Amino acid sequence: MINKQVTDKQAIQNTLTPSDVDPSPNEKPIRDCSPGNSREFLGYGMGLRTDYYETILDELPEIDWFEVISENYMVKGGKALYYLDAIREHYPMVMHGVSLSIGGTDALDLDYLAQLKALTQRIEPRWVSDHLCWTGQGGHNLHDLMPLPYNREAISHVAQRVQQVQDFLGRQILLENVSSYVSYQHSEMSEWEFYTAVVEEADCLMLLDINNIYVSSRNHHFDVMDYINGVPAQRVQQFHLAGHEDNDDFVVDTHDHPVPDSVWALYQSALKRFGPVSTMIERDDRMPPFDELLGELNHARKIGQAVLGNAAKQ
Repeated sequence: MINKQVTDKQAIQNTLTPSDVDPSPNEKPIRDCSPGNSREFLGYGMGLRTDYYETILDELPEIDWFEVISENYMVKGGKALYYLDAIREHYPMVMHGVSLSIGGTDALDLDYLAQLKALTQRIEPRWVSDHLCWTGQGGHNLHDLMPLPYNREAISHVAQRVQQVQDFLGRQILLENVSSYVSYQHSEMSEWEFYTAVVEEADCLMLLDINNIYVSSRNHHFDVMDYINGVPAQRVQQFHLAGHEDNDDFVVDTHDHPVPDSVWALYQSALKRFGPVSTMIERDDRMPPFDELLGELNHARKIGQAVLGNAAKQ
């Protein structure tokens, strides 16, 4: 195991440099994202949380897949990995990270990426995602997902870093839109134009957080449908659904409330625009009884079946 970790670290050091050298322009894209290319549809999933480990193993509920927080399992052993391995025997999994800091100006963290790759090799996720943001500076982690300025310089910076991460992992990654509460004077375009430009230049995919779109639309006063209609359908691989805290004049993405009607309505619009997209319920605090969360997931499934069924008939 020690030798494998050393090998991974040496490999990534050969792939990445602090100066973020461009990858070869002759390399083929990892996946064809042309408009006619079909995406993998996993169905309706849930975030894997410690509160529900025993219930999941005891009951094997009708959940199509689980999303795991990558950093929670980047450990050498213990309870977390035991349950991860046990649950993985019954369900497909995807990985979702919070510490890649793909928009940061610090050099990409080689140790972090080596651990991330080791985890992908262990659980063989259907895909790996993180956030379109920065999370720290000068080696200090802010433990928050900070938005980027929406300009050409940031697009090139992020795209180069994404390409390097993908080269090392040997797979495309997904980038998630974050909720935001500030804007930058140096922004030159809308968030959805920036998001689109990044994934197109980097040749990666989108994890579209429906709740985050709603939250940011309220905070920055844009039309949610401009966002939904402004991103490329062929790049959207996954949806997040979650709740938020509504303070009238501003909204905070908290993941500690049920999915509200406003987000359910936007989810329906997203399904009409994008078609079948793997969808999950994201809950991180004030954890409800498992049956309540499962009820939310089944509601998402019913909406999906109704919208997609009607679309198929037209």
